[in-house]
Amino acid sequence: MGGVAALARAAGFKVTGCDDAVYPPMSTQLRELGIEIHEGFDAAQLDPEPDCIVVGNVMSRGNEAVEAMLDLGIPHTSGPRWLADNVLRDRHVLAVAGTHGKTTGASMLAWILHDAGLAPGFLIGGIPTNFGVSASFGDSKYFVVEADEYDTAFFDKRAKFLLYRPRTLVINNLEFDHADIYPDLAAIQRQFHQLIRALPGAGRLVVRAGEANLDPLLAHDVWTPVTSFSSDPAAGADWTGTAQGERLCLQHGNVRVGEVGWQMAGAHNAENATAAVIAAGEVGVAPAAALEAVGRFAGVKRRLELRGTFGGVELYDDFAHHPTAIARTLAGIRAGAPTARVLVALEPRSNTMRMGVHRDALGPALAGADQAWVLRPGNLDWDLDAALAGSGAIRVCDEVDEIVRNIAAAAQPGDRLVVMSNGGFGGIHERLAQSLSAAG
Repeated sequence: MGGVAALARAAGFKVTGCDDAVYPPMSTQLRELGIEIHEGFDAAQLDPEPDCIVVGNVMSRGNEAVEAMLDLGIPHTSGPRWLADNVLRDRHVLAVAGTHGKTTGASMLAWILHDAGLAPGFLIGGIPTNFGVSASFGDSKYFVVEADEYDTAFFDKRAKFLLYRPRTLVINNLEFDHADIYPDLAAIQRQFHQLIRALPGAGRLVVRAGEANLDPLLAHDVWTPVTSFSSDPAAGADWTGTAQGERLCLQHGNVRVGEVGWQMAGAHNAENATAAVIAAGEVGVAPAAALEAVGRFAGVKRRLELRGTFGGVELYDDFAHHPTAIARTLAGIRAGAPTARVLVALEPRSNTMRMGVHRDALGPALAGADQAWVLRPGNLDWDLDAALAGSGAIRVCDEVDEIVRNIAAAAQPGDRLVVMSNGGFGGIHERLAQSLSAAG
């Protein structure tokens, strides 16, 4: 929604918005764009009445602003519908979908096209460091969008990505998530199947090889050419990208495309990069040129973003909140410095995690850390301590301050500390920076 607001501002609209608990980096971006942010959902902010309200999918009936909007008959639409009608129409849309890797993959793809001089527009659920903003209209027919399967709005329960009508589609992976929206994996698969069915025959579908939950969808009703990728040379994919230390190596079939030094790490990022190279090829970017652009990609804020070194401890901020993402992120940071200790502070904040869907996978996902501290969410209806019992050096804490004190006491120079949350985590990053600096 912050990116949609940025696009509307760039189009010349006067844009204001409201949310609850607004936090950086998106709040910072919006303020810098001159977009007024109102904290809370009171109806008074709708006086004078806006010409149109773009309603985010977290808004529901009973919300004061929503009820006032409906009672006053103010024209309204959803974010995806506004985007489709005002930005994506008549453009070549390149979409990056999947349970994990959407933000980084879409950011890489947008950067590759920009680096090639194609001036793409983009809308991404994060802020790519190379651009400094999460959205841009661009100056060409190309538009890169992070394609989320979450529902569209309280008045439109379709997956958001069904409104984008991509011509080039990347699907990184497919797992059960968003348990507050979908009852089971099959329900999510139906949304992805609809997305695949809507691709044009002259388009391109780029998929991760050997993805068990995706393969059944590719067995029928696919009218678009399919290209596969993997980070595993044994997977038999059309394209293979492997992270070898501080270098990324790319191969197309049996032909070596090349290698480049890069600022990323881990097999999951090698897959993100490989998929982005393939997708960029659909609009004319040569693989070698795309690979060189990946070498200049500087990452995404809150995606294993190094916030600084404090008391000799490297502090990273990461958005991971699904067990698979947690495990792959820890594997990536471990691969970058095999001898360093890895510490984790985790806030299990997502609706799916709070519902206990991934309770059995959480402990194993944290196994890649030497020590971990997990914040106990309020009103949790399952036993977090029991779920993590026997999972190694993991401590459950009731307060952010308790986590900060424990980490400051345990951390040593040379450690890598990863803060994982899809929210603000009570400002823990700044508190940790201060405590670690004081301890050091």
